[in-house]
Amino acid sequence: MPKHALFGLDRLTRTHKLSAAGIAAAGAAALAFTVVPGADAGQSTGQTSAAHVQPVAFSSTVGSTAQTQQATIAKQADASTKAGRAEAAAEAKAAAKAKAEAAAKAKAAKERAAQQTASRSTDRAALPTAVKTPVKTYTNNLDGWIRQSLDIMANKGIPGSYNGIYRNIIRESAGNPMAINNWDINAINGVPSKGLLQVIAPTFQTYHVDGTSWDIYDPVANITAACNYAADKYGSMDNVNSAY
Repeated sequence: MPKHALFGLDRLTRTHKLSAAGIAAAGAAALAFTVVPGADAGQSTGQTSAAHVQPVAFSSTVGSTAQTQQATIAKQADASTKAGRAEAAAEAKAAAKAKAEAAAKAKAAKERAAQQTASRSTDRAALPTAVKTPVKTYTNNLDGWIRQSLDIMANKGIPGSYNGIYRNIIRESAGNPMAINNWDINAINGVPSKGLLQVIAPTFQTYHVDGTSWDIYDPVANITAACNYAADKYGSMDNVNSAY
């Protein structure tokens, strides 16, 4: 049977083509030749006359079966193609859905990160800025020494005023931080008075104020120790008007 007689044969698989070829062969086999004996009843020669061959008509039932099988094969091929397309479409749809979900998750994570960053920035902005106390400086002279001593005394709760301190310094040492008395009773006893407010070593060590130098000639240390002693003995350096 010619190739074009089988509709859709060129699109079928090898198995489908073999099946179709078998069906065609079966149809062709139906076109058998029937030998009909034609010996003359009256012949007496004993010879057999030539047989007359008559073609058998093509069976309409076989042709219908072949067409039905061809249609079935075509339908199966078409159904297989449709199923493949549907499966591919479903896979593409699932891939697109997964991609969209991944994109949504990434977007949500990015938004959460941005919110956390903004929250941290807000928290940092809400923190009070530490106020730095400026470091106070003092001049390296009698005025600066007295003012620095007064600030230390105020922090330690030691009373005294600028005028009271200044007045006693001028009387005791004339403002010389290296002054030393080598002639009074203290000097005779081996413990001469030293510094701006003429403090003896035992008194300086007993009434030394934390945060100041242990050098008795240090102006600030000498003033604060002397004022601490005067506060203990006289209530304040302001109450001292003579040797103490």
